[in-house]
Amino acid sequence: MKFAFIIDPVARLDPSHDTSVAIMEAAQTLGHEVYITQANQLGVIRGRAYAWLQPITMKPVVLRAFPGGSRWVSEPDWYQLGESKWCPLEAMDAVFMRSDPPVTVPYLYVTYILDYIDRSITQVINSPSGLRAANEKMYALQFADAIPETIVSADKQIIREAVERWGAGVLKPLGGKAGEGILFLEGGDRNFNSMIEVSTHQGKEPVMVQTYLPEAKDGDKRVILLNGEPIGAVNRVPTGQEFRGNMAVGGRSDKTALTERDLEICQQVGPVLRRDGLIFVGIDIIGGYLTEVNVTSPTGIREIDRLDDVRLAHQVVDWIEKAAQ
Repeated sequence: MKFAFIIDPVARLDPSHDTSVAIMEAAQTLGHEVYITQANQLGVIRGRAYAWLQPITMKPVVLRAFPGGSRWVSEPDWYQLGESKWCPLEAMDAVFMRSDPPVTVPYLYVTYILDYIDRSITQVINSPSGLRAANEKMYALQFADAIPETIVSADKQIIREAVERWGAGVLKPLGGKAGEGILFLEGGDRNFNSMIEVSTHQGKEPVMVQTYLPEAKDGDKRVILLNGEPIGAVNRVPTGQEFRGNMAVGGRSDKTALTERDLEICQQVGPVLRRDGLIFVGIDIIGGYLTEVNVTSPTGIREIDRLDDVRLAHQVVDWIEKAAQ
């Protein structure tokens, strides 16, 4: 089979952490051809989606023991690229849309281009229409029984009233990623008004505000779902003075297990993900509450593989192989 990955510049990726690289490695190991491209290298010709596709071969990472624990280690020259060719994406068996958020206007344009792939020929993961529908903050609102008390507003007074009622809240920009722009709010904070003004761009953009969950200090659980079914999880624990557990801001990755409540949440979310063509997804759970649904380029595979001695990317590739039959 032939796999294409729409990714950020490959030289910027960290093979010891990046989930896209993990899936690319798994596809190569299982005997498939792997190609890469970038969002600005796609187009439509005569009603068909095309891209500049570049073959890539990789030296897989190796798990090595170090004082304090094991970690993945990569070679300095971990990849080699072949000649780039302008090809129809339908020449591929599967196309992964793995550009990192935020979801900008150019990102949306790429999803429109991906609509011109014949799905009877080529799998697209995740579905372009699903990516457009699933804002990673707003999408969770439809699971009312699973989320903490949440509001979305650009109104300073509405936000203040909610935070004062809760005692504390967490503000999230609707287009944020990797913990960027997330703020801890207390009604008595003398900077409260300024933080809301900056976050809402003077009341022009709504933000999400959720009641603060004290369990956040014990970790933010990332659960990976494949076609709506949980296949692994990792707990991301805040470190130092940081209240965010995101790995991108230094959160520690700890081994974890799925609780009955976690599985209940997965059972609620799974059918909706399948309906929307969202095959590879990472959901975030804090203290038994769903807080986000990550669909653009969810991470966590490397950490789960290391902690649980599994190979989740191989499961992803196996699923694609079976789905193509």
